[in-house]
Amino acid sequence: MRIDLHTHSTVSDGTESPAQLMASAAAAGLNVVALTDHDTTAGWAEAVDTVPSTGVALVRGTEVSALVGGVSVHLLSYLQDPEHPVLAGMIARTREARQHRGRAIVELLAQDYPISWADVAAVQQPGTVVGRPHIADALVVLGIVPDRTAAFDDLLSARGRYYVPYYAPDAVDVVQAIRAAGGVPVFAHPGADGRGRVVADRVIEQLVEAGLFALEVDHRDHDATQRARLTALADRLGVAMTGSSDYHGSGKPNLLGENLTAPEVLGQIEAEGHTPVVRA
Repeated sequence: MRIDLHTHSTVSDGTESPAQLMASAAAAGLNVVALTDHDTTAGWAEAVDTVPSTGVALVRGTEVSALVGGVSVHLLSYLQDPEHPVLAGMIARTREARQHRGRAIVELLAQDYPISWADVAAVQQPGTVVGRPHIADALVVLGIVPDRTAAFDDLLSARGRYYVPYYAPDAVDVVQAIRAAGGVPVFAHPGADGRGRVVADRVIEQLVEAGLFALEVDHRDHDATQRARLTALADRLGVAMTGSSDYHGSGKPNLLGENLTAPEVLGQIEAEGHTPVVRA
């Protein structure tokens, strides 16, 4: 059983539509895939429609932006009620903040490079949740950088002069809201120190107290040291562990199925979630 619980479509910052992503999951030999676009559930319906033709079971989810102690973190929410007012309100506010932040970044870049918001809009799909990857794509099209990776290494780095923070809710509040919505919360790539600062173990302990189900341990942004640390921490705290690709299509080198989640962990997620897994 090949289970990949972290992917993105064009609804957020992936390069494949939800239907294309499901077809890619089938081609990669996956049995189960989770669609977890940033701060939205807008891709769920299209992905559901492709389950019969692809034969790949779908876990509906969202990667929810959050902050803790000034550090940006992401929490994967699986099988939540998408209409629960508290969680839906949180992610709606974050989507709006992302839009304003995107414009602010482009305004800063435009002081030094020939880029406009129209250039960014031209590389987005209608209804897309705006993020730095879309600005990166515009920079690529304009010939300013060769690819997304180069953009994030330099102009769009969180440590760079063009970086702009944005509103996101407190991580403990997000975990509690996910649980209130019947969802199952998992801390995405908690040891990805190459992306910026990571939270201390005591913060993860607080998230577990709030209802965190698991840590995403097996992820390409975790080296062997981080995986060992997170495995020991998960064991100590009595939480589950997941593995995922964090697939973005051609937007990142991550490959579907490069890290996987155990079937028994998926069984626990399914047992605790409000929304059923969609199967052919």
